[in-house]
Amino acid sequence: PIIRATSVFLIFKNTFLCLNMSSVMLQEAKCAYIIIIMAVYWCTEVIPLAITSLIPVVFFPLLGVRSSKSVCLQYLNDTNMLFVGGLIVAISVEHWNLHKRIALMVLLILGVKPALLMLGFMIVTAFLSMWISNTATTAMMVPIVQAILDQMDNTEYDVTMIEQATGQTNTVIELEEKNASDPTSVHVISNGQVPDDPRTSEEKRVRKRICKGMTLCVCYAASIGGTATLTGTGPNMVLKGQMNQLYPNNNDIVNFASWFGFAFPNMILMLVLAWLWLQYSFMGLNLKKSWGCGTERTAKEKAAYNVLKAEMKKLGPMSYAEFNVLLMFALLVLLWFSRHPGFVKGWAARLFPGGEKYITDSAPAVFVALLLFILPANKPKFIGWNASMSDPEQTEEDIKKPFLSAPLLDWNVVQRKMPWSIVLLLGGGFALADASASSGLSAWLGHQMTPLGSIPPWAIATVLSLTIAVFTECTSNVATATLFLPVFSSMAASIKIHPLYVMLPGTLSASFAFMLPVATPPNAIVFSYGRIRVLDMVRSGIVMNIIGVLCVTLAINTWGRPMFELDTFPAWANSTSNQ
Repeated sequence: PIIRATSVFLIFKNTFLCLNMSSVMLQEAKCAYIIIIMAVYWCTEVIPLAITSLIPVVFFPLLGVRSSKSVCLQYLNDTNMLFVGGLIVAISVEHWNLHKRIALMVLLILGVKPALLMLGFMIVTAFLSMWISNTATTAMMVPIVQAILDQMDNTEYDVTMIEQATGQTNTVIELEEKNASDPTSVHVISNGQVPDDPRTSEEKRVRKRICKGMTLCVCYAASIGGTATLTGTGPNMVLKGQMNQLYPNNNDIVNFASWFGFAFPNMILMLVLAWLWLQYSFMGLNLKKSWGCGTERTAKEKAAYNVLKAEMKKLGPMSYAEFNVLLMFALLVLLWFSRHPGFVKGWAARLFPGGEKYITDSAPAVFVALLLFILPANKPKFIGWNASMSDPEQTEEDIKKPFLSAPLLDWNVVQRKMPWSIVLLLGGGFALADASASSGLSAWLGHQMTPLGSIPPWAIATVLSLTIAVFTECTSNVATATLFLPVFSSMAASIKIHPLYVMLPGTLSASFAFMLPVATPPNAIVFSYGRIRVLDMVRSGIVMNIIGVLCVTLAINTWGRPMFELDTFPAWANSTSNQ
């Protein structure tokens, strides 16, 4: 409390000093002052991140940087509405346990061999993280992983006890036979006890390493999967908003379809490499042992399979509400992909005059979110017109029941599960970007970075990706993207390279928080179960960060070039920089 009170006092004191010097200070300096304060607060979390995001509403108007009206408009713009609509659909999937059904079905199909089980966990987690929050996905998957690991441990313990009991019986029989012929050999065994098998400690160590690998793969896959879709994680939405803010005439270059086309192959590549790395680190690349080539299921694998089947049985058959949510989810994805595919006219241009100009990805997101509050969770009950042809008592009961049941979603559920702090965090970032552009701070920063034009663009992108990957371990990934993307945009304009050439790697790298438990909520959830240490996460996370940066560098220099025309400096970026 003392630190918080002191920090608030200092910010007000310094702001009033700035007000007294407002005639001397430039607009760029005033804007930079607020950005520095917010950066420090975001990194240290002296006050909550969402509250720090509200600082521009107060201090930009006080310092004369931007008006209150223009600042407040940034907190619920088109990008934030897309984020809110997508989250409402994700909440409906989570509310009706559709994500758990999908997870269990995939795991049952892939099998329970160690390597396949880990691959199944990673595929399911990554897929779900594409559509619902990384935190919710991890919170749902980790208990399933723990239940399977606990059952495997219990089964292995039971099998070991049976084998030891059988071994002791055989040993006693052999000793009795041997004692009859050689009485001097009795001293080898005392009290009929058989010495512990030296392989037991090794088996425990191997089992412990497997448990570490199985739990780590969940949080890593959640962070990787969130990068594949535009609404998958916060930094992606920051990029979308910053592009619209800084380059209003960018021809909607970053939309759901274009982002998916670029980021999904990168996610697949990262997921495969992460799986191979975790296999090598915690299980060893033994095909016969890990994949089960040419072997039958062990007792542990049968126990894991039974756990999955029992969890699936608890869910029962797919309900009417689950089917409706699945239908709405599929409709939303279809609308997103077909709105503006790029190679053909989308439904926005074909069905509505000027639709490409007026309709963005937020429209279908909010449309499907509205449907979730309208469609019933149970089948409508139709009552026969002729009451005499049916049971009178049953008819009276049916009449009392409403024709339509409660909707698929209730506002109380949305209000409880919606991460409003992220919405404010995004809004604060958009307010900073808007103020940086209008005050001239972005242009000033870009001018200072002109000497970087002598460095090859791929080297710049790689270094920036590494910088972001390290920085995001210590602060929020959304805050990291919010602080750095406007700077990258200014740098790109000054050295005349495509803004996305540096902004795309920076955005993806903001999600590469693999090294520390505090770096991201999925890491914290996995760490809280007590199976891994900080050192385990750091060792694996360093290699994961390197894998991520290499994959992004490959993506931006191969299929990313023709997709976004990264070899040219676009006219819409040139006009913005000239302004």
